[in-house]
Amino acid sequence: MTVGKTITNVNILPNELKSVKELVYDNCGFELTNLNLSTESLEYGACSFELNKKKIQFRVAKITPLKTGQFVTIWKRNKDGITKPFDISDDLDFIIIAAKKENNFGQFIFPKLVLAEKGIITVNNKEGKRGIRVYAPWDTVTNKQAKKTQTWQTKYFLTIGDENSINMDLMIKKN
Repeated sequence: MTVGKTITNVNILPNELKSVKELVYDNCGFELTNLNLSTESLEYGACSFELNKKKIQFRVAKITPLKTGQFVTIWKRNKDGITKPFDISDDLDFIIIAAKKENNFGQFIFPKLVLAEKGIITVNNKEGKRGIRVYAPWDTVTNKQAKKTQTWQTKYFLTIGDENSINMDLMIKKN
């Protein structure tokens, strides 16, 4: 864990975050600081950091065998150690979720306010969610609700490939 410093040792980062840092953040001149690796949800690459002073919760989505899309947990623990959804009052700006399938790779860059509007973050005592399913542009969805979800989610998706295929304008706009 590195706190209060610019991240220079990329080997401590989850693999997906390491790739995004090298392919996108570094190329955009973004500064990744105040990394805090979570001891829980390691299988989801759970960590928090600041990106150009914006507070980020980072996760890696996982492919599940029976459903289209990928699943990711996005919870925190309260003072009693109970898991609960993030709240609109929490000190965060974005939840970034990396998604990968075969040769496809990218990240969802969800602003906190959008997640609140979608009922994913707790607002006014209306409890949010501890986990969600994400549908990247490469997912073929047939379910009506999944299509609706994919439509709004992909507005916040950044496809990552080689340097020539990354939409840097989108990344800069999100920051």
